[in-house]
Amino acid sequence: MATSRYIIEVEKGKEGVDGGTPSVGPVYRSIYAKDGFPEPADDLVSAWDIFRLSVEKSPNNPMLGRREIVDGKAGKYVWQTYKEVYDVVIKLGNSIRTIGVGKGEKCGIYGANSPEWIISMEACNAHGLYCVPLYDTLGAGAIEFIICHAEVSLAFSEEKKISELLKTAPNSTKYLKNIVSFGEVTSEQRAEAERLGLTIYSWDQFLKLGEGKEYELPEKKRNDVCTIMYTSGTTGDPKGVLLTNESIIHLLEGVRKLLKTINEELTSKDVYLSYLPLAHIFDRVIEELFIYEAASIGFWRGDVKILIEDIAALKPTVFCAVPRVLERIYNGLQQKLSDGGLIKKTLFNFAFNHKQKNMEKGKTHTQASPLADKVVFKKVKEGLGGNVRLILSGAAPLAAHIESFLRVVACAHVLQGYGLTESCGGTFVSIPNELAMLGTVGPPVPNVDIRLESVPEMGYDALASKPRGEVCIRGKTLFSGYYKREDLTQEVLIDGWLHTGDVGEWQPDGALKIIDRKKNIFKLSQGEYVAVENLENIYSHVAAIESIWVYGNSYESYLVAVVCPSQIQIEHWAKEHNVSGDFESICQNPKTKEFILGEFNRVAKDKKLKGFELIKGVHLDTVPFDMERDLITPSYKKKRPQLLKYYQKEIDEMYNKAKK
Repeated sequence: MATSRYIIEVEKGKEGVDGGTPSVGPVYRSIYAKDGFPEPADDLVSAWDIFRLSVEKSPNNPMLGRREIVDGKAGKYVWQTYKEVYDVVIKLGNSIRTIGVGKGEKCGIYGANSPEWIISMEACNAHGLYCVPLYDTLGAGAIEFIICHAEVSLAFSEEKKISELLKTAPNSTKYLKNIVSFGEVTSEQRAEAERLGLTIYSWDQFLKLGEGKEYELPEKKRNDVCTIMYTSGTTGDPKGVLLTNESIIHLLEGVRKLLKTINEELTSKDVYLSYLPLAHIFDRVIEELFIYEAASIGFWRGDVKILIEDIAALKPTVFCAVPRVLERIYNGLQQKLSDGGLIKKTLFNFAFNHKQKNMEKGKTHTQASPLADKVVFKKVKEGLGGNVRLILSGAAPLAAHIESFLRVVACAHVLQGYGLTESCGGTFVSIPNELAMLGTVGPPVPNVDIRLESVPEMGYDALASKPRGEVCIRGKTLFSGYYKREDLTQEVLIDGWLHTGDVGEWQPDGALKIIDRKKNIFKLSQGEYVAVENLENIYSHVAAIESIWVYGNSYESYLVAVVCPSQIQIEHWAKEHNVSGDFESICQNPKTKEFILGEFNRVAKDKKLKGFELIKGVHLDTVPFDMERDLITPSYKKKRPQLLKYYQKEIDEMYNKAKK
């Protein structure tokens, strides 16, 4: 199959200046944008218009659904139409204005995805409030930090999160004045809120406040801020990413153009399962896209163990996932296969190989083996409700073996995407039926320009025959800065180019492969960033060790480490704990490893590290890292790629052991 280039060059590359600016590769954009980027319609000015226009066009379409609970059992999905949701949003907006909150003020939303989450968000959009999602995976103090940093005066909250919200007092109450529950409020919570000087409302009580009042919606502009999305800072505090109406609208236009060109456009008949956090950009923009198309969004019940039941009841047509969810599905299928007996297994393998070969010859997944789909893979499709046609993976890289397996058995397109909160989400996405794009994030979406910038200190050259370098993004989808952090904004936004910190490599067909991080920061499989040097400094407080190299990658959810122990300390400990032998054999003893891990946990607790920053596996090397093995520089800086190469076997063993 001839490779088709999915990108076009719009500017030439430039050589760097020695000791000055690094060289940059050519500027590319999607082939689908060869005649320019898609422009939004004139009446699409703000995120509010996305919703308003769909209400006008399709008032009776089902918009938000949740499962009705009858006698404690979950039944079918029950829907509110676009017009019904609109009416509640207008009421909610009137109530917000009644308590004196208006355009440009900050409104927090805290809780699992629900119809109320979207309704609160749309009320913010209607009245030009900055919507500030609050979420707790950023660590215990993060909610308090965000409320104070963003100056949140009103917060909507899921019932079970109210107690967490009240814990942010007294610091937060300098700004936070009102809390609205998505449901009820207990008398204890009322008393506690009153004691803290806060006003707290149940959902129904708050809606009544605006009854009989009508506030005019303020005029909104494209460059108004729509949302401040806080993202985990690599070091220090979370950063507030400012996203304007323009960013969101241009992102949606680009994604729509792409889907239309590849004959996968969304329609009002599409159904989406809302379970990935709305506080993250990935889910937020997908839901905005569904609202734009007047399509339907059904909400999960908030428990990952019964997610599959919600999928079966909703029958979504588009399924978005992070790699960990797809890994669960993959492992479940593998388990069923190994339990299924020889005949089933043989039939499955035959069907799999037959279909995969046909797909490799260029057939689409629907043409590759209709019989195998009907007889063998139908069960997999039914496991996802039976109607899924697009599975989109984002937030961290998906392992190639899982991606290639699902492409064959899921009877749907499995696409991998890449983007940052700072680029308003989806910036790259792979193309259906292009098997060569396996393991890549595909070509750019037709709304951005992309270029690579050389990273000489890591040996990456953007002008080489295999161009590699830091991925830089330019376009109207970009954020307008970090809130109150001009210093950090200037570090990453240079002459209109967003420097992502990720190192990419162009493929011959125009897809991009993410191969490294520019700084020593990486993402674990659950999407959390780890600033590894910072952690190494913290763990170095353990007296029993001389040096430590911490490792993790985006296919694993936890960290491991290679440690050079202190001979004096370890031999002293061994004597006290009746562990015999010479230094080498003491270090091989499982008890010693347990001791070191225990010390790490003690320090982690003391320094209030988060769960994903804990070290779960350790290898002890009696020989310190040295220049002879090319593991450190003359100035004793660790050479991370070389350390990985040298200790690869031990790293693999630690991960395999932890999985058993």
